[in-house]
Amino acid sequence: MYRPHLRLFFVLFLSAATVPLSGCLFRTRTVDRQFSDRPLQTATQQQLIEYVNAQAAKIQSMLATVDIDASSGDPKNGRITDYKEIRGYVLARKPAMLRMKGLMPVVRNTAFDMVSDGQKFKLWIPPQNKFVVGSDNADHYQPDRRLENMRPQYIYDALLLPEIGQDEAVLDNGFETVLDSRKHRVEQPNYSLLVIRNGPQGWFLSRKIEFSRTDLRPYRQRIYDQQGNVATDVHYPDYKDYDGIKFPSIIQIERPRENYDLTLNMIKLEINKALTDDQFALEQPPGAEVVNLDQPDSSASKTAESQGK
Repeated sequence: MYRPHLRLFFVLFLSAATVPLSGCLFRTRTVDRQFSDRPLQTATQQQLIEYVNAQAAKIQSMLATVDIDASSGDPKNGRITDYKEIRGYVLARKPAMLRMKGLMPVVRNTAFDMVSDGQKFKLWIPPQNKFVVGSDNADHYQPDRRLENMRPQYIYDALLLPEIGQDEAVLDNGFETVLDSRKHRVEQPNYSLLVIRNGPQGWFLSRKIEFSRTDLRPYRQRIYDQQGNVATDVHYPDYKDYDGIKFPSIIQIERPRENYDLTLNMIKLEINKALTDDQFALEQPPGAEVVNLDQPDSSASKTAESQGK
């Protein structure tokens, strides 16, 4: 039986019960979202693609003296090992040649020396007397061999942004977090080029290149695997002029899966210097233990003497 006076009673009861609590249960507040007041530049998708392609065409080789800061995390014990101010040398030549050599602090003995031709790589680690070989594009990640997972191709891809095909990229408008003049974190509009490729498993996001709206230069590049995971995350925080070409003076490379990061601080940089094939040659030292990462089982390791038999 419908009883309008009972319905009115419940409405009045609920109103009376919730009014005193509304101040704490239903509170409205303003989100203090701060934005940068720096002057911003604009660009179209085509202009950003042309910038990347023009920069890629300008740089055919580079010879750099660098200070290397690196850290490697061990997920088993939660420890992070830091390697600070390792003096190094980086040689790169298109289409895919790279050599990188690091020296031990103070004594300046070789800490590592690695080369790549874009297909195969070699890595010499004198402190461990190991000579590591493998395919640049293979994916034989080994958690117990963190240093050996640092393949030259990752560094080459971070150093020299490749060209973008006209039908491979789409434009995205977003935001980045920057510091204002008082060192406060504020938001600033940015541009992103999403580079799409067609792989064996279909179309996938290959790279995401983020551009600052203050100078329209790339400040970050993320490289993805075909499963959508970030394989390499690179930051370019500081550009300088090298013989008329703007190039990052600091390159920060992170490899999330391998739990290591690498920072290259440019001490000296020569762009488009003639580099010979001999400068990318690395011979196996006598007596070194050989580790073939394309054959990850323990039987792949052997000494140079046993190879000669």
